[in-house]
Amino acid sequence: MQQHNLLTTFVHAGRKKRFSQGSVNPVLQRASSLVFDSIEDKKHATQHRAKGELFYGRRGTLTHFALQDLMCEMEGGAGCYFYPCGAAAVTNSILSFVKTGDHVLMSGAAYEPTQDFCNIVLKKMQIDTTYYDPLIGADIATLIQPNTKVLFLEAPSSITMEIPDIPTIVKAARKVNPNIVIMIDNTWSAGVLFKALEHDIDISIQAGTKYLVGHSDIMIGTAVANARTWDQLREHSYLMGQMVDADSAYTTARGIRTLGVRLKQHQESSIKVAKWLSEQPEVKTVYHPALPSCPGHEFFLRDFSGSSGLFSFELTKRLTSEQVSNFMDHFQLFTMAYSWGGFESLILCNQPEEIAHIRPNIKRNLTGSLIRVHIGFEDVDELIADLKAGFERIA
Repeated sequence: MQQHNLLTTFVHAGRKKRFSQGSVNPVLQRASSLVFDSIEDKKHATQHRAKGELFYGRRGTLTHFALQDLMCEMEGGAGCYFYPCGAAAVTNSILSFVKTGDHVLMSGAAYEPTQDFCNIVLKKMQIDTTYYDPLIGADIATLIQPNTKVLFLEAPSSITMEIPDIPTIVKAARKVNPNIVIMIDNTWSAGVLFKALEHDIDISIQAGTKYLVGHSDIMIGTAVANARTWDQLREHSYLMGQMVDADSAYTTARGIRTLGVRLKQHQESSIKVAKWLSEQPEVKTVYHPALPSCPGHEFFLRDFSGSSGLFSFELTKRLTSEQVSNFMDHFQLFTMAYSWGGFESLILCNQPEEIAHIRPNIKRNLTGSLIRVHIGFEDVDELIADLKAGFERIA
């Protein structure tokens, strides 16, 4: 991880005196109506409602403005919009830049609900989607059509963890269409291990539910945009009624204060577990971006400053239903859950046919059961012992 300035940013950004009013933390300001002392105050607030002036609850309070300030400094953006979850951040960011008759380029290995949104909602709006292999590189240029408005990336890919050659993809797309809006689901990096906007990406999207909050108790989505796209993203998201409550914004900011030390521990523990797994006879391949066995590992080394706690590994065989139950139902420390990014370690199992079902547009030669894990803050040797006992149960 790059330590220079980033750790200090986590602690000090978003704490202007206007936001903190004399306390260490920004104030928790819950409000729907925000009152004006005079007609002139009302006019001023109306004219500057998009620039951090208190205007109306849906535009935000000091609590929201503090978190926006923090996110923009952290990710280098011109503005940040909040949504009730990561999926809402993805879908509303796309909707802000497309209309009927347009075309979207979507990673064929993206988060399953993102693909479902394209297949159901965008299709109903007569917006076409073309799925591409995340390892496509410069050949992305061959898929760009005259009506292509959005190119959507995800790094690493959901579940199978491929790292795309992002600079090559972006450069090739911009050469064909300089005005294409490029977005990325940047949740795995918490927006900081990969600095998206520094790679000519327009919008960096996160399920802040995960690493930003860090404690599995708040749902929030974030989209940090550059100056070129910020005004349109902000106004369209506002018109679609997107917002979060002040308590969620406050808790997210509080989570970010410890993001640096949390990511460092996630990285250290996950790499130790991943290396141990790579030596086990039950394991065929470990898909951790920091390991050479992960597709796109060379791009991870070049473009990322560190890794987080989520990765997957493929077993040498496809487990039977009974073996899946024996393996998954009896862990002492790992628990089953769909989300991740908190302090706890999680585990899920996908069969090859399940991966094929959620990846209909790209092919991956998976023959064994695929296990996804998120490594939390438990003692790493105890986590390894828990996994070892799991392998013994299916032996």
